[in-house]
Amino acid sequence: MSGSSRINIPRIRWSDCASRRFLIAAVVATYFMVCHATGQAGETTVVIECCNLFDSASGTMLPEQTIVMSGSQIIYAAGIDDVPDIPADATRIDGRGKFALPGLIDAHVHVVHVLDFAHVTGDEVLPLYLAAGVTSIRSTGDEVVAATLVARFAAAHPEFCPRVFTCSPLLDADPPIHRDVGRAVTDPTRVPELFDELERWNITTVKIYAGTSRPVGRAIIEESHRRGLFVTAHLGNYSAQDAVADGVDGLEHIWSVFNYVIPPEVTSQSGHRGQLDLNNPLCDALVAELAQRRTCVDPTLAVFRNMILLPDVPEVHDHPDNALVPKRLREFWPVYLQRTGCPQGGSLEDRRREFAKYQELTGKLYRAGVPLLVGTDSPEPQVTPGFAMHQELEMLVASGLPPAAVLTAATLTNATVLREEARLGSISAGKTADILLLTRNPLDDIRHTRSIELVIHHGLICRPDELLKKVPSE
Repeated sequence: MSGSSRINIPRIRWSDCASRRFLIAAVVATYFMVCHATGQAGETTVVIECCNLFDSASGTMLPEQTIVMSGSQIIYAAGIDDVPDIPADATRIDGRGKFALPGLIDAHVHVVHVLDFAHVTGDEVLPLYLAAGVTSIRSTGDEVVAATLVARFAAAHPEFCPRVFTCSPLLDADPPIHRDVGRAVTDPTRVPELFDELERWNITTVKIYAGTSRPVGRAIIEESHRRGLFVTAHLGNYSAQDAVADGVDGLEHIWSVFNYVIPPEVTSQSGHRGQLDLNNPLCDALVAELAQRRTCVDPTLAVFRNMILLPDVPEVHDHPDNALVPKRLREFWPVYLQRTGCPQGGSLEDRRREFAKYQELTGKLYRAGVPLLVGTDSPEPQVTPGFAMHQELEMLVASGLPPAAVLTAATLTNATVLREEARLGSISAGKTADILLLTRNPLDDIRHTRSIELVIHHGLICRPDELLKKVPSE
């Protein structure tokens, strides 16, 4: 893969900007003059005064910051000394003792798959994401027509829906593993023809699925890069070693790494997954290659714990988040678990050990410098849309990541893989006004990301309790 195709995770520091206060003041003044000249001065101005602001580029919490938003755009985000003149009718929010984060981005959701079996439409659960502070979501494999309609609905209703980025169907063998959202691709020479069709749907991500062979996978990766699309993979027949060598941009699920670091002589041993020594040469080599090539990994720990391994554990099965989804979805989850043979694995003790190994591998990836994304795989069983994001953040911290690194991954890194870092992922002048205001510091305890006082999405103030009322109970 050429250097121009690789995702580079930005590490821009606010302190690097010379004369930043003068520049900000000039930009803000110019903005207000332009608005007045073009008749846009009537746009709502919202100000959060004197808050603590999480800088997702540096991973630090900046004290005594003021954020000024006009319409859907942030026009000022810096110290209180140089705040511009604010219109008299601006909405002012007291941020003292509170903590502003960029809107969270869930990098792995489905807006059609699973929901359709439960007779729930994607629009019915979208308010859950926003209520949980997830202002953008990335579909990672859905029926493209239905997903596009969900994305259009969300764009028309930013007051209660997150921003939706769409993906290709699951590009798979014939027949596809998931026939509802899969697309059979068996001939590498026909991949450009497939992309001609997919591009008309304005997808942002391409997903290779588990049945894909290496020749087809390589053709998909090459065509994705020719067209400037991010290509990710849920691996099976196509090994991680081969996919990474061929230039895949991302791997979905910790299995797409773990399954390829088990030495052949270990696989016959009982309970081998929970006992695996992750310091073996096969694992070390793959982790080093992922880090060297800057291949992103999206562990999606929530789906492994909540659906695949531990759905029969009371703290998972009866988690309060689960009660937030429509009854139709909640009642379908046990049916879906039975169909898929979950929980998988042996005894409860074996399954707990196995999940601990997934967390251990996640920590190893982080320490090696592999870019990690934050995704949940909602709405799989017990993976509640929006609120599972907070569970994922907690599991990543439990895997050895510092809270600041987890928050950067869930904001700026996720925005970067969407090619949206110019407008999403951080709180800074010129970016879209997607902000969470928390009452407690998440750097002290990642669970404080749940202490949401309000969500600002596309410049609109949203209250979590009001958003939850928009989700049907039945």
